[in-house]
Amino acid sequence: MQTLDHFEATIRKITRRDSRYAPGAFLFIREALAYTQKNLSSKRGQSRPEHFTGQDFLGEVRDYVVKVYGPLGFYVLSEWGIHCCEDIGAIVYLMVDANLISKSEGDSRNDFSAIYDFREAFVWPFLPPSMLPGRGRGGRARNVRARS
Repeated sequence: MQTLDHFEATIRKITRRDSRYAPGAFLFIREALAYTQKNLSSKRGQSRPEHFTGQDFLGEVRDYVVKVYGPLGFYVLSEWGIHCCEDIGAIVYLMVDANLISKSEGDSRNDFSAIYDFREAFVWPFLPPSMLPGRGRGGRARNVRARS
């Protein structure tokens, strides 16, 4: 893995050309990749990281954001310019194009298309049941009548 200085210099070059994402977004993706490699290796009983798909990565990103940032995760990602799964894919591919990370032949940007909704993934887990969409007072679904 490259040094942090090299990584940061490369990110500065990327963000000068493409200002959609803050430098923190790239650092976040780097951390999330390390988390994913460690977590998936452990789950799969492997001693060293193996390739994983964009869908695998997005699932681990969801867990990582909730674990590290808690109820602020949605807003932290938004502050960096990350609003959807496709943004994560775009950052990954900007990093691939800059030779910061690699991809396999079968990998595609489409692997990051609409895997989950950010509000559902990063806001809803922290809402009381009564505030969840489709719920009324007391956490009951609005179209379900309470028994007397």
